[in-house]
Amino acid sequence: MRRNTLDHDDRMLTLKAIAKAFDEHDLDGIMAHFAEDAVFESPRGPDPWGTRFVGFAAVSDGFVGRFDGIPDVRYRDDTHFVDGDRGASQWTLSGTTIDGERIEVHGCDLWTFRGDKVVKKDAHWKIRTPA
Repeated sequence: MRRNTLDHDDRMLTLKAIAKAFDEHDLDGIMAHFAEDAVFESPRGPDPWGTRFVGFAAVSDGFVGRFDGIPDVRYRDDTHFVDGDRGASQWTLSGTTIDGERIEVHGCDLWTFRGDKVVKKDAHWKIRTPA
């Protein structure tokens, strides 16, 4: 009998696949892992949680905004862990914004799973200040 939830190893593979798809700007590869009612909380925005995108189309649009705003964005040095229906990823994001600002920051995502889909991605970036 198949369980309704993925086991640890399958969820680890999911997080690695999502990180790879982000690094390759593969929106379809990213979204294949998200539920229709998923939520993405971006690291920037007017609220304490940043900007919240709710629903499959809105989450996809939020990711498109990231790729549009940092056209050469890369996600490297990713590590992941999973415990039950929660997971976390750490990574280094680098790229150049459309305004010409060079970015290199460490960040993390806090994940929530339901079955074989991601239902929440809560993204956090370090804030760098001039030396």
